[in-house]
Amino acid sequence: MRIILLGPPGTGKGTQGKFIIKKYNIPHISTGDILRENISSGSIIGEKIKNTMIQGKLVDNNIICDLITKRIQKKDCDNGFLLDGFPRNIEQAQYLSRKKINIDYILELLIPYKLILERISGRRIHLNSGRIYHIKFNPPKEKNIDDFTGEKLCIREDDKIEIVKKRLKEYIQLSQPLTQYYQEKKIQDNLKYFQLNGANTLSEVKKNIDFILKNSYF
Repeated sequence: MRIILLGPPGTGKGTQGKFIIKKYNIPHISTGDILRENISSGSIIGEKIKNTMIQGKLVDNNIICDLITKRIQKKDCDNGFLLDGFPRNIEQAQYLSRKKINIDYILELLIPYKLILERISGRRIHLNSGRIYHIKFNPPKEKNIDDFTGEKLCIREDDKIEIVKKRLKEYIQLSQPLTQYYQEKKIQDNLKYFQLNGANTLSEVKKNIDFILKNSYF
């Protein structure tokens, strides 16, 4: 089962992805995770990625496509995978087709712009563990303090409100032709493409995804 999760930052793709991979036992391939791993490595490519993200820009297509390809080629992807945050533009989608990486499902989460800003700008992270909190939806027991270590939480550079607005503006510009591309493939190639309301509760979105995957997979 090969699935793509589409949607702008803050729609809950990461959370829903965790539900899917646990139920279907497939790896969760998050573009964001892969980029952050490279940044943490301190490599030349990692520094280039870091500088791009700090400016609120999307990472170069060639870099993203190369990193995703290497990940998909690993053995744990033999029975399927879930792509989160890729493709983000039509060039990346066409890249998958050229590489004959067939996709079974496209699940797109849609959510109002205002709610995205609220979700992302309120995120707080514990750097060493990767634990994520939210000042409104999932606050720590003590303000800005990790529940387990007592260490201070921080705001990721790309979660700052100015950067988020830039990311969303660029995402919207790129997502429109990408959505049209998959709408056409839905008609031409019988691709299973579904749009879901990401503003619903996590449990409601999960229930809708479960229904789709259970009733349309063959």
